[in-house]
Amino acid sequence: MDRRKLIKSLALTGTAPLLSFNTFQAKAKDEGMFAEPAKEIRIAEETDVIVCGGGPAGIAAAISSARSGAKTRLIEFNGCLGGIWTAGLLSNLIDHENKPGIMREIVDRLVASDAQMTAKNYDAEAMKVLLDKMCKEAGVDVRLHTRVVAAYTDRYNRLETIITESQTGREAWKAKAFIDASGNGDLAAQAGCSFDFGHPDSGKYQPSSMMAILTGLDYDVMYENRLFRREGIVGREHKIKLRDEIRKGGIDPSYGLPTLFPIRKDLFAMMANHEYNTHPLDAQQLTDATMQSRIEVNDIIDGLRSNGGIWKDIRIVATSEHIGMREGRRIKGQYTITKEDLIKGSTFKDAVCRVDFGVDVHSIDPNVSKGITNEGVRAKPYDIPVRSLIAKDVGGLMMAGRCISGDFLAHSSYRVTGNAVAMGEAAGMVSASAAMKNTLPQEVSWKNPY
Repeated sequence: MDRRKLIKSLALTGTAPLLSFNTFQAKAKDEGMFAEPAKEIRIAEETDVIVCGGGPAGIAAAISSARSGAKTRLIEFNGCLGGIWTAGLLSNLIDHENKPGIMREIVDRLVASDAQMTAKNYDAEAMKVLLDKMCKEAGVDVRLHTRVVAAYTDRYNRLETIITESQTGREAWKAKAFIDASGNGDLAAQAGCSFDFGHPDSGKYQPSSMMAILTGLDYDVMYENRLFRREGIVGREHKIKLRDEIRKGGIDPSYGLPTLFPIRKDLFAMMANHEYNTHPLDAQQLTDATMQSRIEVNDIIDGLRSNGGIWKDIRIVATSEHIGMREGRRIKGQYTITKEDLIKGSTFKDAVCRVDFGVDVHSIDPNVSKGITNEGVRAKPYDIPVRSLIAKDVGGLMMAGRCISGDFLAHSSYRVTGNAVAMGEAAGMVSASAAMKNTLPQEVSWKNPY
């Protein structure tokens, strides 16, 4: 029996309030539970829009909301903004090329600050500072080191209050509109939204990956040896060559298509790891995967260094603060994007952006493959409608990023960061309008400004 059922059972006769805490605790203990005493929580702030999650989707949502005139609070549990871009050290912008607005602004400012080797690859430290500046310039109120742990709706089932925990303690926050950009759909689930999870047939989920930043490599030598993608390289040739070099060093990488990304002439990012069947919502499994992946990445680099030659000086500068997750909750929205939308290249009048990235399912079974598959689905460019960003079950809540409403195969396409930024920007505009007009997101007339 869970705690809610226990409380309900004790309250059926109307006598629960008369029970002493010790009696209540004893009954909870019999059920293998601990009954936490109720207590009043300080309201930290009342604002227009609260964005939960400061990754690519969250920063775009917060910036666009603030720029639209709404008083906006951004809550992030890491010690920096950027999510997978920074704490995750992804170092690679994906499907950003046709995205105007905030995505284009970020790219332009990265290039102007000499933070990028190419239009796709960037220095994560420079990205952190840029996102700090952009949020400050927009007037976003940022709270780092803070996690959302509960959410409550009013009598009309409209999200009204969230609870966070941090070094400050347990705090309550109120807003007129909320955006879940947590990646895993944590806020929406806490508020009572329904969701899908994992592969529809097996229930399994895509593997997680640990990124590493490397030094001690010569860009020109790596270029000449065709060890990263450049002009003249066909398909996966560079990944296969890198995998052969890793195997030569005595390690068979858990990811069958390891990849190097040049960031600067003397700085590279590497993705060479898969942690299979790690449940994204299980802290112990995430811990085990993080530790195991960090060990594997270090073993790979030690093996490459033992090869000598072009690898003799290779060193790890940093591994990511948290392992990169591809899977999480897919929150039920007003519209669910499906593989059929990808196959036919669906267009929508309420489009947020157009997705050019194909189906990208990282293997869910290493005994079958350690690479990537499209599961037989060839995607055409398709639209993400704003309805997929609006929660179906709870009022006043939008989603942005990989937790929007879609099926397993569609999610494997739209989840990349260029699309996440566009989703966040749209969610910020709509939520700001809804908050200032005291209405629901689905009642806001949306037309993509681009």
